[in-house]
Amino acid sequence: KLSARAAHLEVYFPYFIEKKAPVTGIPSLMEYQAFMLASLFPRKFDLILGVKVPVMTLCPCSKSISQYGAHNQRGIVSVAVRSRGFIWLEELIEIAEESASSPVYPLLKRPDEKYVTERAYENPKFVEDVVRGVSIKLLQRKEIYWFTVEAENMESIHGHNAYACIHYPFRDYSSESSISM
Repeated sequence: KLSARAAHLEVYFPYFIEKKAPVTGIPSLMEYQAFMLASLFPRKFDLILGVKVPVMTLCPCSKSISQYGAHNQRGIVSVAVRSRGFIWLEELIEIAEESASSPVYPLLKRPDEKYVTERAYENPKFVEDVVRGVSIKLLQRKEIYWFTVEAENMESIHGHNAYACIHYPFRDYSSESSISM
């Protein structure tokens, strides 16, 4: 027996969900990176549940100024929550995917690709829009009392990535380092 006053556990794992292509319905496995961070103190248990969700975004600015289309990119939305009740990873994944221009699929045929690109084109989002959309949906869940949401786009035409984050409860984090997911 250890004489520790507290214990901390970090678990990072791949999480697979069967996902069907949006038009053809072909099933395949989609991988998400999930994590649980747990701490036990003499009078408190703390659990953070999180997942990294690949998404697609289409640039609203590019769409508004271009006559021939718009640039899009793959992004990663990281969601971490503390909750008074049980939350499924699938719920967090769905919230992140709904907040992007389009979900990412592991297998697409041409009719599926057409659907995904057209859906993204009709639903352009900046990374700021994505984190705002996720946070609005998380705030509607009364059991969630803390969260952090990060979105990073691997930009397709810029030499840099685009990044945005939101923490709740809201406070000024400008003088602190951010939580690393």
